[in-house]
Amino acid sequence: MTKPLIIVESPAKIKTLKKFLGAKYNFASSVGHIRDLPEKEFGIDVEHNFEPKYVNLPTKKDVIKKLKDSAKKSDIVYLCPDPDREGEAIAWHVAAILPKSTKLKRVTFNSITKTAVLEALKHPRKIDLALVDAQQARRLLDRIVGYKISPILSKTIKRGKGTSAGRVQSVALKLVVEREIQIRNFKSIEYWKILTKLNTKSKEKPFDAFLYSVDDKRVEKEKTDKKDVFLIPNEKTAKAIVDKLKKATYKVSKIEKKEKKRYPTPPFITSTLQQEASRHFGFSANRTMGVAQSLYEGVDLKSKGFEGLITYMRTDSVSIATEALLGARAYIKNKYGNNFLPESAIRYKSKKSAQEAHEAIRPTNLYLTPDEIKELLTLDQYKLYSLIWKRFIASQMKPAIYDTVSCDIETDKKIILRATGSNIKFAGFLKVYVEKKDISEEEEEIKLLPHLEEGKTLLLKDIISDQSFTKPPAR
Repeated sequence: MTKPLIIVESPAKIKTLKKFLGAKYNFASSVGHIRDLPEKEFGIDVEHNFEPKYVNLPTKKDVIKKLKDSAKKSDIVYLCPDPDREGEAIAWHVAAILPKSTKLKRVTFNSITKTAVLEALKHPRKIDLALVDAQQARRLLDRIVGYKISPILSKTIKRGKGTSAGRVQSVALKLVVEREIQIRNFKSIEYWKILTKLNTKSKEKPFDAFLYSVDDKRVEKEKTDKKDVFLIPNEKTAKAIVDKLKKATYKVSKIEKKEKKRYPTPPFITSTLQQEASRHFGFSANRTMGVAQSLYEGVDLKSKGFEGLITYMRTDSVSIATEALLGARAYIKNKYGNNFLPESAIRYKSKKSAQEAHEAIRPTNLYLTPDEIKELLTLDQYKLYSLIWKRFIASQMKPAIYDTVSCDIETDKKIILRATGSNIKFAGFLKVYVEKKDISEEEEEIKLLPHLEEGKTLLLKDIISDQSFTKPPAR
């Protein structure tokens, strides 16, 4: 009796799949794409509805032979490349080179775990030609733009080597150039910041209060067209204000206390994972995706064998499978207690263009904590897995709660200062995860003020004036 054949696009996946499916199946890999447009021809018949002319890649001659031979020995072939446009196209191209008599089924799984794979094999489908068409449209546009425009650029811009154009890179270059023009045209403007250090008693640790308004005009850091605002433009103006403050008396005029909630962010999608990995670890986008690919395809957990640790990493959806939500809630309750668990699971809304069939990037098994399997991962894998694991758990926890205080301090010189402070009342999701971009903000926010009352007189301990310049847009 012949065995079913499973074809994937990556040899690394086979190790993990063999663990779940064992000797009941044969396996083969396409090692990526096996067909493409010809390298030295345009390869698109513009006169006949942009019909592409695909050719077998010369480097995949042996791979194609192996796929054909393996298919002949099987009564059914499961096409299992990745669950996205590119994976669907690979499945379609593989189907095109196999004998027409081959019985083909398309199977996709969002994670490479035993449950996900076995369930997917129970529900095979036909190749989704709409997804294939979407991939082809992008590929043909790449060829049309690159093939037609690149030679013109190479002749026009003589740099000693070829200059290329592309569907994505040319638009990206335009955005980069426009931003660079903004930066070069930017004229930096001088301004000054003034900070006072005050306390209620002479031996008490002082707290910071920044300049808020002068002569009923709000102090701004940047040049603005707003009315009733005041920019400290130079050292002379700053010195005049400092001299007034040295002679002033200080009194608390207004205190506002508020409770502030800060909510967790959704689990990662491809773009947010790349951004956070860059902020935390300095990873490039390619490095992040390479590490994520290895976590998705499977890691050798020794006694547990190969196992996929995360769901598919190319996704723009923040949706989460119900069983994963329930698993996260159970973990949070067990690990951190009911106080950290919202009344119901948090479901995030994806943008309209997102592929909802996909999930957000999340761990496949929450009980495989980063620290538990640290010794079995490379350093890069451990860093990225920790980030994904923590972000997912945090996304299902209660918001953090702050007590915030804003205190206005009047002087007898028509100058008002403002001091702000806050402390974390309840850590919520911050117990697990803080975004890198927010770490400095967290440190800034968590400032305790002494006990202050309206009408209370304060003592001046120090004044700091600091020259600054407005900054151009970031590159």
